[in-house]
Parts: sequence; structure tokens; C-alpha cells
Amino acid sequence: MIALLRYQAALLIGSHRWLPPVICYAAFLAIGVQSGGPILDAFGYAAGALLPVAVWLTRVCVTNEPPAARNCAAAAAGPGRVHLACVLTAAGAGALLALLGTAAAVLLSDPRSTDHHVAVPVLPAAAAGLLAALACLLLGTAIGALCNWPVLRSSAWSIPAGLTGALFLLVLGVSPANAAVTGLVTGSVHGTISTPWLPLALAFLIAAAATAAACALSSRRN
Repeated sequence: MIALLRYQAALLIGSHRWLPPVICYAAFLAIGVQSGGPILDAFGYAAGALLPVAVWLTRVCVTNEPPAARNCAAAAAGPGRVHLACVLTAAGAGALLALLGTAAAVLLSDPRSTDHHVAVPVLPAAAAGLLAALACLLLGTAIGALCNWPVLRSSAWSIPAGLTGALFLLVLGVSPANAAVTGLVTGSVHGTISTPWLPLALAFLIAAAATAAACALSSRRN
């Protein structure tokens, strides 16, 4: 698996297809994370913006390899393991963005409540912001795994389905991503920190199930 991860990471870096989602995330941060703004609001925005970017990164990774190369890797290591390496590579790239987004929010934001009257501890707030970003990353990875090959083969279906799924996960109240982001934004009003342990745990279970289903299906459709 380590060799597959190295191969997929090298393939992702060499293809330069990571540039558009990274630039998109940087643009989201430039718009939503304002200098001197409330720190918890900034964490919420950085986390929420990562969800569609994670969907995009997952699509890039699972469709990046030429069919002939994919068949060779699948013959050597098994199609399920190869697909798992693709999804894990996307998740790793997204985790790096989560760290960078959290760092940007810490550096640019004011560690106070929305009205700038209540001080917010930076380290606990940063931990909560990073966990919320990871929850959004996991859900975006799950959507990307379910809305691309081998589940959906045509880009005419996979791209709209991925965008729609990302939107629903951000706005629906039952979504772990919505709960994680809303907890940060609501806590910013009073300067209280809500650590999204439950949303993160649910996001992990959803991502694990979605990835397992996609890997199992790749073995059948390879």
C-alpha cells in the first residue's frame, strides 16, 4: 500500500491537476477569511469551503491514471487496493489543505467573539477548527468516492452529482459537516468553543463506508 500511495502521490503532483482545486480553495480563503475577523467564523468558513474542494480532489485522483496504467497496477496489487490508494491520496492532499486553512485563519483572524468583546483561546479554537475541517474533508471524500468511477462512470452524471452532494451536506441540518460548521459559527457569537467530536466520528464512518463500497465495486468493474 505504501508503494501505491507513493505512486498515486507522484502521479497527482506530476499531472498538475491539483492546481485548480488548490487555487479554488485559496480563493475561498481570500474571500471568507478576512484580516481581523472573528476567529471561529474564519474556521467555520475554511472548513466549509474544504468540502467541495475535497470532492474535486477525489475526482482528480480516481480519474488521474490512464486506463492501461490502471489495469497494470490493478493486475499487480488488486483493483480494490489501487482504488483505495487513489482515495487516500486525495484525502492526504485535502488534509494538507485543512492544515493550511487552519493556519491562515489563526494568522489573519482576531481571537475574539463576533462582537470582538469576548476573548477566544487560540489553541482550543484552532483544534476545533481543524477537526471541523477534517469532518468536511472526510464527507467530501465520501461524496467524491460515490460520485465518480466505478460508481458513476460518466462525467455528465458524476460532476453534477458531486456538486449537488457537496451542497446538500453543507446546508442540511442533519449533516455532520453542517453541524461542525454551525457549531463554530454559533459559538463565535458568545465566544464559546464547540469541539466537533461527534460530527468528525460520523464523517469518518460515512467516509469509510463510502470508500469501502467504491473499492469493492472497482474490483467487480475492473
